[in-house]
Amino acid sequence: MTDYVICCCSTADLSAERYAEKGIQTVPFHITVGGREYDDLINVTITQEELFSRMVAGEKAFSSQVSTTEYENLWKPILESGKDVFHITLSSGISGTINSAMVAKDNLSDKYPDRKIVVLDSLNGSAGYGMLVDSAADKKAEGLSIDELEKWVLDNRESFNTWVLSTDLTFLIMGGRVKPLAGAIGKALGICPFVTLAKDGSLVVPMKARNKKKAIRQLVDVMAERADNGTDYDGKCFIAHCADPELANAVKDQVEEVFPQLSGKVETFLVGATIGVHLGPHTVVLFFKGALRDAETN
Repeated sequence: MTDYVICCCSTADLSAERYAEKGIQTVPFHITVGGREYDDLINVTITQEELFSRMVAGEKAFSSQVSTTEYENLWKPILESGKDVFHITLSSGISGTINSAMVAKDNLSDKYPDRKIVVLDSLNGSAGYGMLVDSAADKKAEGLSIDELEKWVLDNRESFNTWVLSTDLTFLIMGGRVKPLAGAIGKALGICPFVTLAKDGSLVVPMKARNKKKAIRQLVDVMAERADNGTDYDGKCFIAHCADPELANAVKDQVEEVFPQLSGKVETFLVGATIGVHLGPHTVVLFFKGALRDAETN
């Protein structure tokens, strides 16, 4: 059986140490802040603190996806070594990067006809995407072939839940997720919106809460309703945050209180620059495996 390498984009928002541990290869998205471009390697090319302080100061920030050439440059050494490629992309509902990946696949398939290149849509983002990639690496380690892993990802990707809690509406307003008038009222009232993913991997705002304390409780209640086995959930649970470790720790503490099987097992990551420029600071994201996405989130 031919060996293969799991790859993903930097928008999976795991740590460099985690990628190395699991044998996952990555390729960076890019961000531009104040006219200067950086690879999306948070706390390597730019720190979270610098990114968000410059955004708050009014510098324009936007992201750009991985190019076809960059995908080819990532995969060529793998193919030349006699291994196949298994690449999972950022959700097509958030980015068009999968289109560049598919073009790269077509180009390299002609040059390496004996090798296999699988490109799959995660339908997820940030460490929810990362959790899917991380779990895929576990399945590879268990002995799944590239074809078996492809089926597993397609069968399971919608069960990776991503719930974003924002305690600052500024950048959701700027990004068009919250209308300006509603945002102004919401900021005055201390409204905290929740963002999740529709079945097509796009972002939706299904609910909101009044004040941070209630919002954290509501976020954990959502997990209790949706996680596999409810409060007996014992699977992977990741938390990622945008320059707000205090908020992340508050969510983590409540999760570990409500889910006793997760005590000491919840892992925390940083939201990367690509996702961060859209969410803004004072945002936390909770990831777990559970119910498939509801029809009402379409």
